[in-house]
Amino acid sequence: MQTNLKAMRKYDAGLIFVTIVAAVGFISVLLSLSPITNANPKYSQLSYLKETEGKALDFRTVAQTSLDEWQSVSSPINLGMDTKVHWFSMIVSPTQSTGSRYLLHIDYPLIDHLDVAVFSQLGSSPVVTYASGDAEPFDNRPVLHVKPLFPLPESAQSQRVIIRVQTSGTIRLPIRIWEEAEFISFTSSRNLALGIFFGILVAMGVSNAFLTVTTSNVSFLFYSGYIVNLALILATLHGYGFAYLWSGSALFQSKAILLFSNATIMFAALFTRSLLPISVYSGKVDKIVKALSWVYGISIVTSFFLPYSFMIKAFLLLLSFTVIFVMWLGIWLALKGVVVARYFTIAWGFLLVSGLSASLDNVNLIQLPISSNNLLIIGGAVETLILALILAINYSHSRDDLVDAQQFALEQEKHANSAKENLIEVQKRHQEDLEYKVEERTLELEVTLRELSEANNELERLNAIDPLTGAHNRRHFDKRLRSEGRRSRREQTPLSLIIIDVDHFKSINDRYGHDGGDECLKHVTRVFQNHIHRPTDDLCRIGGEEFAVILPNTDIEGALHVAESMRRGLESSPLVYGNESIQLTASAGLSTTVIVDEDHAQRLFKFADELLYEAKSAGRNRVEYKTLQEKL
Repeated sequence: MQTNLKAMRKYDAGLIFVTIVAAVGFISVLLSLSPITNANPKYSQLSYLKETEGKALDFRTVAQTSLDEWQSVSSPINLGMDTKVHWFSMIVSPTQSTGSRYLLHIDYPLIDHLDVAVFSQLGSSPVVTYASGDAEPFDNRPVLHVKPLFPLPESAQSQRVIIRVQTSGTIRLPIRIWEEAEFISFTSSRNLALGIFFGILVAMGVSNAFLTVTTSNVSFLFYSGYIVNLALILATLHGYGFAYLWSGSALFQSKAILLFSNATIMFAALFTRSLLPISVYSGKVDKIVKALSWVYGISIVTSFFLPYSFMIKAFLLLLSFTVIFVMWLGIWLALKGVVVARYFTIAWGFLLVSGLSASLDNVNLIQLPISSNNLLIIGGAVETLILALILAINYSHSRDDLVDAQQFALEQEKHANSAKENLIEVQKRHQEDLEYKVEERTLELEVTLRELSEANNELERLNAIDPLTGAHNRRHFDKRLRSEGRRSRREQTPLSLIIIDVDHFKSINDRYGHDGGDECLKHVTRVFQNHIHRPTDDLCRIGGEEFAVILPNTDIEGALHVAESMRRGLESSPLVYGNESIQLTASAGLSTTVIVDEDHAQRLFKFADELLYEAKSAGRNRVEYKTLQEKL
């Protein structure tokens, strides 16, 4: 008995040492996970507006709302749980240098619908709009990042950014405006730290699953289930689950937090029953722990059918009771003389208190000085290490009892020594497997970072500007046509499209060469741009000498006026090239419609192109126009 007490004191010293080292280590990791808060935020006048019932707003009407109706707020924003639409507005500083754009980063992925519009100082319509949120398919995000990320247009003037938020959970908006290079550096360090952390969790979960087979001890199985689900919770909170595991299912993303949270506590309750001798001291308390595991198991199923807002509140209420009960249970058994209960209480104290604090912070009942997600990482990491030590201590005690019981027989003593050697070998193999998996995860992370760098370089290369004329290119045209088609369908406004082609351009190239042809295309672009006055109208070069003009919210009469002014302007503006004057004319096809489905914009484009060829056939230097309905 005296030997066991000495062993306990050694374990106590080891536990304190591991706890201190783990806490210091993971707090230092926390510092690398959080952006620098004292840096220039690059935005000001952050405020919000809550949409009232019966008064649906859009970006245009919100931008014109009086400033007196907006309420000031500071980042990180936390307005608690509210399913109503909230609008947020801020003024973004001018771009510091050309070629280094700003990125709007929302460091919280659990928002159902998140729409962003950017307005210039004088424009009443947004320069660009984005749609994101985990209720939308992941591939629809403007930037395929684990957290909502939106590129802001370069501007020498301040811009106004308006954000529309609607979610069934907590309205949290930790807002940060990054320079692109700065964000890449921050993301690299964060991904490295989180990759190592998740790699360790997964490796521990897998190794304990193997220990279940080798030792036939169900405690390892429950501990493995707990570790895996804890890793999935943290992966969901940081956006990695939706980005890499179930990116095609927005429905599962909306349920993931509830599913994994309930599964984690269910396995924790089962692990508690297998680790602690509860039934020896009280059958009623053992039934309560068993009932808790059933309740959380049932909650996993009901999470698929009941609303998230109801289930998360029920979970928080049940979690509050569980925290108090489990802490009481550990203290009660420790007072009964169960030594392992002391370690159990310390371990669960880290996770349960951090988990409860993070949950209450998410619903805005308390305010934490650090990110609740990072708090969970610290609590989970420290608790996981201590529980692993507890499991080893408990298993070591069981092994020692077995050796003591078999000391009376020499043959049994030999078998016990052999079993001990086998166990050491198994532990060595699993330690090597753990180190291999950590190295493998680190290598995968380096590959991912390299791929991210290559993708960013490719993104810079795929510029939206035609290098010859300075007009937008075909890639930009296709994207803008889809975007304006959706706006037309949503707002039921007419969308006009002009396809315009320079007449006899081949003969110009043959006579003046490609250099002369290039100068003609530049001249044509300048003339056309002089006749486009609205910031929403868009001139694109979609072929060799073929251009397209997108005219949102424009009927056929207004579009015809633009097309004729462009045609007449080109006709009356010959290009002086060398010592010669080159007379240029153009033919155009024009069509207008109100978009009704996803393919309607492409039909509008094809019909306008057909009208262009009719203009060519009718003698050139003319505009043929019809509404798309006239064709149908």
